[in-house]
Amino acid sequence: MSVVTVQLGQCGNQIGFEVFDALYSDSHCPQGLCSERENEAYQASSKERFFSEEENGVSIARAVLVDMEPKVINQTLSKAAQSGQWKYAQHSCFCQKEGSGNNWAYGYSVHGPRHEESIMNLIQKEVEKCDSLSGFFIIMSMAGGTGSGLGAFVTQNLQDQYSNSLKMNQIIWPYGTGEVIVQNYNSVLTLSHLYRSSDALLVHENDAIHKICAKLMNIKQISFSDINQVLAHQLGSVFQPTYSVEGSCHYRRNPLGGFKDPALYTSWLEPIDAFNVWKTQRAFSKYEKSAALVSNSQFLLKPLDTIVGKAWNMFASKAYIHQYTKFGIEEEDFLDSFTLLEQVVASYCNL
Repeated sequence: MSVVTVQLGQCGNQIGFEVFDALYSDSHCPQGLCSERENEAYQASSKERFFSEEENGVSIARAVLVDMEPKVINQTLSKAAQSGQWKYAQHSCFCQKEGSGNNWAYGYSVHGPRHEESIMNLIQKEVEKCDSLSGFFIIMSMAGGTGSGLGAFVTQNLQDQYSNSLKMNQIIWPYGTGEVIVQNYNSVLTLSHLYRSSDALLVHENDAIHKICAKLMNIKQISFSDINQVLAHQLGSVFQPTYSVEGSCHYRRNPLGGFKDPALYTSWLEPIDAFNVWKTQRAFSKYEKSAALVSNSQFLLKPLDTIVGKAWNMFASKAYIHQYTKFGIEEEDFLDSFTLLEQVVASYCNL
């Protein structure tokens, strides 16, 4: 089952490169601390999911790269090609020099409709290369312009055209002290639109990843490349080919047993239904052991409530609203987004 990845904006393209680089390196490890037969089966499954093969044996990432400017896309294409092991298909990119900075409305209302046909045609070409399509993995930021506005537009189109395929969005939660003055507006609009069209949102907070780099990895001067490599490892381990583990959580000595506590879950859902374990004996990349927890919980309640509150305070004073209305996003659109996300906050409070 293959996955088509859509990389949007500077953030999405830079993270997307690191993800594919990590996946390729992992899929070509000669020995993953398992039998040769198991390792070969793992490698075949991993490569089929994220890569296609050219006649000369070079792996081609199943990806479409989208940005408003050619610079980041060209850099991403070049870095992949320089590896000499995998690359992006040259036709699987889209760029346009004109843009409007970090304006969500421009990405969603102008850039998206203007280039909808070109973007969707590129995605269709990648879909047609798959023997069996599992779904789409959309990598984007939440606070900028291209990744957020255009990302919401593309996800909506994917929902319309591929309603039976999974759409998972990996979104980067902005720093609490971000440099984009309208990042809270962009975040609220992004989340409300993705809530309607995406099947799952996989969230990574910049502040949390920054702490991992500083405290766990002891990196003194943290770069975006450092952060992206941590993200790539986490995402790669989530996407590892795995198998279901029956009954593995019922042993008292098993550390996973803690996740069977009914207090962790809503009253109408049994723990056995709320928590599933998937594992593989094979190591991920150079790491003997790796674990990833994907959780739908109250973890994001506080940061979501904070972003909604900050955006609402700006909206109440009409700050920067004109930057959105001139591109077709009206005050009613903001109010609809606030209402939806406030309902989401209320629902998570009742979990």
